[in-house]
Formats: sequence, C-alpha cells, structure tokens
Amino acid sequence: MPGPDAGQMVVNLSLGISIIDAVSDHNLTAADFAATDLTVEMLYLVEAKSAAMEASRRLNERLQVARVEAEELALTDTLTGLKNRRAVDQELSTVLNLGTPFALMHIDLDFFKAVNDTLGHAAGDYVLQRVAGIMNNETRKVDVVARVGGDEFVILIKGTEEHAHIERIADRIITKLQSPIFFENEVCQISGSIGTVVAGDYSEPTADVLLGDADAALYAAKHSGRGCHLFFSPMMRDMPQTA
Repeated sequence: MPGPDAGQMVVNLSLGISIIDAVSDHNLTAADFAATDLTVEMLYLVEAKSAAMEASRRLNERLQVARVEAEELALTDTLTGLKNRRAVDQELSTVLNLGTPFALMHIDLDFFKAVNDTLGHAAGDYVLQRVAGIMNNETRKVDVVARVGGDEFVILIKGTEEHAHIERIADRIITKLQSPIFFENEVCQISGSIGTVVAGDYSEPTADVLLGDADAALYAAKHSGRGCHLFFSPMMRDMPQTA
C-alpha cells in the first residue's frame, strides 16, 4: 500500500499464519528463534494464559457442581431423601403464580410416638424411611413429597383437582401405611391420617391459607378415628388442633 510520503510503499511480508499456529504446525522450538527474539517469551505468556484459563474453567465447573449440590441439600430432608418444608414453600409459590390446578395433602403418622418410645429412635428412623418410600411409590415424579416435621408429611399433587382421583391416592397411601413394618424382628404398627385442600375450591388461594386448612383437615381426620382421609371444609377451622 502507498507509504506516508511520495515514492514510499508499505509491504506486508507476513507468512499468512499466526506464530502460535506456526509453532504447532511445524514443530518449532526455542532453537528456531534468535536469542534476542521476544517471540519465545510471548509464547510462554500465551501458554501460561492458556493454563490459567483451563484451571479457571475447571474450578468454575467444580464450583457450579458444588453450588447445585448445596442448593439441593438445602431443599432435602437428610433422613428420608424427601423434600423439606423450604422446598414445599418454593413449589407452592410456583404453582400459585402459574395458576395451575393442584391439591395439597397433609399427612400425619398415627401411633408413631409409640414406636419411638417402645423400640427406640433407630426403629422410628427406619419407619420414616419406609413411609417415604411408600409415598414416593404412590405419587408421580412431577408431584412433590416432603417431610415437614418429625412424623408429618406434605404431598403437592400437581395438575389435578378431581376429588375422586385425589381420594384414590389417599386411600392407597393409608392402606400401605397400615401394613406392619418389621424392624429387627419387632413389629412397628402405624397408620396415617390425611387432610387435603384443593386449590380450585378457593377464589384467591395463598400458601398460608392452604397449609393451614390442610392442617385443619388433617386434625379433623384424626378426630374422626385416625387412619382416614378428609377434604377440608370451613367448619374444620373451629375444631381443636390436637388429637
């Protein structure tokens, strides 16, 4: 191209290949460069930068995996592997914001305290793990099964508000919970009481109201003789929350 002054020109004598590509393609070493050539130092810097970037990438990957594991652990009940109360709150917030149909079950184990008192906490822990397996087996992967207290569980059933369908799920769970659980040749006999609310029964459902009403329905089920399932009705709010 024309130079800055008349009669001058600038000629590009590049080989058309970057120095990094040339070193790689032609197996060049430091001996191929003059001692005063700064290219070798530049190549060392490039190599150091590449190594640092790779180390940074691997570290970021490990941090990302650790973050996901920590978040999952924060939402999981360590004894049963089910979700915990924090996870229920998040899932409830999501379905309420989306406006999708769902039902909320509150389940309490009957006679669980007797298992702990007579056979010890190891037996109680084993029973809770078996109960968790039953609830997982009787629900779908899309549903949320959580342990929210010592022997209290919540199931968020997504995508349906059909009372008959929900009743069948509750009946299956109650039937399975009534089967004897054996621990070290001892029989652990429990049952389950269930109270359920259906989001579609409310004009403006909120998480607090749904959880409170499911709790009221649960204690109404306990007062009805335990080992049964009841849907919430407003009169249950006036019933005592003990059983």
